[in-house]
Amino acid sequence: MPVPTGARRTALVGSTALIVALTLAPSAHAQSSPPAGGRGSLVLIGGGLKADNTQIYGEIIKRAGGSKARMGVLTAASIPASQDPDANDPANCSNSACNGAYYAGLFKQHGAADAQWIPVDLDHIANADSDEVVRQVNSMTGFFFGGGDQYRYVTTLLHGSAHTDSKVLAAIRAKLAAGAVVSGSSAGAQIAAGADMVTGGDSYEALRDGSSPGYFDDPARLGYLPEGGFGFLRSGLIDTHTGTNGREGRALRLAADTGHDRVYALEENTALIVDDPNTPRERLRVLGPQGVAVLDLRQVRTSNSPAGWSLTGARYNYLSSDDRYDPNRWQILPADGKWPLIPLSASPVPVNSDVFYSPANPAGVPYSFLNTARALTASTQRTTTASTFESGPRFTVTFTKQPGFTAWTSDGATAQTVTGLRIAVAPE
Repeated sequence: MPVPTGARRTALVGSTALIVALTLAPSAHAQSSPPAGGRGSLVLIGGGLKADNTQIYGEIIKRAGGSKARMGVLTAASIPASQDPDANDPANCSNSACNGAYYAGLFKQHGAADAQWIPVDLDHIANADSDEVVRQVNSMTGFFFGGGDQYRYVTTLLHGSAHTDSKVLAAIRAKLAAGAVVSGSSAGAQIAAGADMVTGGDSYEALRDGSSPGYFDDPARLGYLPEGGFGFLRSGLIDTHTGTNGREGRALRLAADTGHDRVYALEENTALIVDDPNTPRERLRVLGPQGVAVLDLRQVRTSNSPAGWSLTGARYNYLSSDDRYDPNRWQILPADGKWPLIPLSASPVPVNSDVFYSPANPAGVPYSFLNTARALTASTQRTTTASTFESGPRFTVTFTKQPGFTAWTSDGATAQTVTGLRIAVAPE
């Protein structure tokens, strides 16, 4: 059955209903959202989680208790059954209930003792404050948030504009603080973000027009929610589907606009594992076939001119499987078995005229930004440039090896890990 994975162009079905629901959501049980820190852990996947990814499903289940794991599956980011024309067709349905059953089945296949759908979605908003559903949550040892649109999680599990926890979300937060694992893919990872959670947008439009608070029907417009998501991870902004959707540009622009100095840019079918989130002991590890970019904006400077917006001083780091990261020390620890890459290629870095893999370019290549970064690391060149597919203005991205840059390899040829590559963006 089809499961939403956060496609490049996702229009939110029933957006008007969402806005009304958010405005009129009940507040009788409103309570301040407590800190999300504690002894638990997060497993955040950048979307596109494959059913046969035994490594990531196994990690989630292990953290939930292994053979005794009881997984609660939340899929409120999907459309509800009432909006799915194929709701009665098990082979084609793609709504919250269908997707909940799908993921519950997968967790059982991968070894969980039990997995159940937590019945909260746009058709069942009242269940978010149901004592019966809270009891179901409290019987679980781990949780998984599925993909779709993260704004639906805001609508269903938070109390409207008050942005306070529903009873169900408060129970999940308490379980996390007590040691449970909370996992999610695509929108289910994005919703873990704190303040200024991204709600949509493409890189070129982000660089050209900047960001605006809110949720917009135009999927290319860079929007964000100032109040954020659930705040399970606050040490950096979160973005998903990064390389496959060319989102490095929007991540840099949003962080710069909102004053954040770090972004975790997650790749598909790959997890960022966070132990002791939101505490001085917080530590991260990457698991899976792709990686996670950590964008460092501590030294960023931006400016606006008649030609357009520009940025200098960003640092691009890319971590792959088993690399570790200490966010409190800004320290990257490459996995055992990797060593510094010695650049040997004297060939010019290939020209890249679509650095953010534009939706308007039918011949575009995923992981375009990463491919240029890796090509430079293997080259004796110190710097290279790439550009956006769109013009008016066209933006140029400059990649530069400066002191502090290192690439790490496990095969002597490819940079699996990149640290401290300088990035600048400027209009032509």
